[in-house]
Amino acid sequence: MHVGITLRNMGDQSTPATMSACAMAAEQAGLESIWVVDHIAIPPDDAEGSNGRYVDPLVALAWLAGVTTRIRLGVGVLILPYRPPLPTAKQIASIQELSGERLLLGAGIGWMDPEFRALGVDRHKRGRLADDTLAFIRTCFDNDEVTANGQTFLFRPRPARPPIYIGGSPPHALRRAAKFGDGWLPMGMTPERLPSARADYAEICAAAGKPVGEIVVMGGLPLHDRGAAAQALNHFREAGAARFVFGGRYADSDEYQRRVEDLAAAVGAL
Repeated sequence: MHVGITLRNMGDQSTPATMSACAMAAEQAGLESIWVVDHIAIPPDDAEGSNGRYVDPLVALAWLAGVTTRIRLGVGVLILPYRPPLPTAKQIASIQELSGERLLLGAGIGWMDPEFRALGVDRHKRGRLADDTLAFIRTCFDNDEVTANGQTFLFRPRPARPPIYIGGSPPHALRRAAKFGDGWLPMGMTPERLPSARADYAEICAAAGKPVGEIVVMGGLPLHDRGAAAQALNHFREAGAARFVFGGRYADSDEYQRRVEDLAAAVGAL
């Protein structure tokens, strides 16, 4: 099981100095990946913890690719209905190309009503919009020549398509993952619930004639107790997780460095 960590592209921790220090600390500790999140228009009454400050996730990952060399770069998750398909596919391909194919693409449909209103997007159409974008992204990565709106164009650069992990809850997210994704990124998953959820996912994949994809789990760990943290990681591994991404708030890069060291130690104890 690969183990990564979230990196705050939000709030006071989303400055260039803090983000670069955190990314380099995670890479030097040997963690597999760093992950950012996606919000684009936070209303004032829902800005606790971020003060409404969010660096765009794709821009953040492109920038982080330039300050790292090995660690993989994840977004968990990119809200597809917020963005037009063609520019989004181009940005994804560009990050994948310039990072040396290190991108891990979590993708979701979104949930926050104020963001949809700010963007002028009908929230009730978010599933269809996401499906259309996912289909278009796969078409772009499968073909040098792509047609959109009646116009054929060259889709280049065209590196290997990054793995796509569909975020969300059953059953819709599982069907979307089986149809368009390489895996599933559930929220709030526990080791106790994961085997049953994975069995449901496997059943849907089988019905679609697809292999079962990887499951990426995001969550917390008792890092104050490295032995307990290692045991928790092992429970997720035994339950079928392919990746675990540790998430949590931190005040600055010094606190992040300590968390990275504790997480790396827990991974080493597996």
